[in-house]
Amino acid sequence: MIETNVSRRHHDTFFQVIQSYYQLTKPRIIPLLLITTAGSMWIAAKGQVDPWLLLVTLLGGTLAAASAQTINCIYDRDIDYDMERTRHRPMPSGRVQPRDALIFAIALAVGSFTLLAVFANLLAALLAFSGIVFYVLVYTHWLKRHSTQNIVIGGAAGAIPALVGWAAVTDTLSWAAWLIFAIVFLWTPPHFWALALMIRDDYAKVGIPMLPVVAGDKATVRQIWFYTVITVTATVLLFYPLHASGIVYVVIALTLGGVFVHKSWRLLQNPEDKTVARELFLYSISYMMLLCLGMVVDSLPITHHLVSTILTQLHLLG
Repeated sequence: MIETNVSRRHHDTFFQVIQSYYQLTKPRIIPLLLITTAGSMWIAAKGQVDPWLLLVTLLGGTLAAASAQTINCIYDRDIDYDMERTRHRPMPSGRVQPRDALIFAIALAVGSFTLLAVFANLLAALLAFSGIVFYVLVYTHWLKRHSTQNIVIGGAAGAIPALVGWAAVTDTLSWAAWLIFAIVFLWTPPHFWALALMIRDDYAKVGIPMLPVVAGDKATVRQIWFYTVITVTATVLLFYPLHASGIVYVVIALTLGGVFVHKSWRLLQNPEDKTVARELFLYSISYMMLLCLGMVVDSLPITHHLVSTILTQLHLLG
């Protein structure tokens, strides 16, 4: 147990206590989840999202993600202690004890479910809670330490916020909602495997069967290439045949996708180059953020008006 490896450390100030619990939630991960939620909401609301509903949904999603990440920290505290880059996190360093972290995680989950159920709808609340359960039981407990497909299947947890956003607006799940879910789901392997290529030795040290550790760099980059192409292809389906997004979105999606494919191709040609892997990893974050921003911009009534005006003028000129 971790408690036998490190001495229990105490906080000197209340701010340090807050800081440690904040770090348990892995806050750098959460904004990307919220961006996919927002993109889905804007498409579902046809560009006219209720500000209060947006605030409630994003806050509920933040609490759900924070709960899942906190439980992940509890469960993974042994391997976090063994890896140099994670040894100083609140759990392995002894700044926060497992019981206290679990109480914190439960409070976050209850807060998320209550907020969404009361101020959005029950479907959104259940979906957010299912994301916590899936991330903890399926990814963290079952897959992460036992399968090279951990990121592929576990990626569903990170894609659920898109469903939460759609459900919060419509109280239903349409084909477009499931397609946005699929886009995030397919994007996760190239995003995370690019990172795994960079820190493969850390995963090997603690026996986590990430694909680069088990199959090697060349097999991993082939999978990255495959999933990148499939992801970019899937983004176009929102435009056709679903007609959930318009011409502005598809131009943005194809432009961003072209860069994504190019960077993935470069990695395919240089599978052991960690610099190229880092470039792909960093771009994959920007890619998803800008893609969701494209969904938002395309859905706005003013965008529809401008596109309609331009098409009308072109028709007159023709």
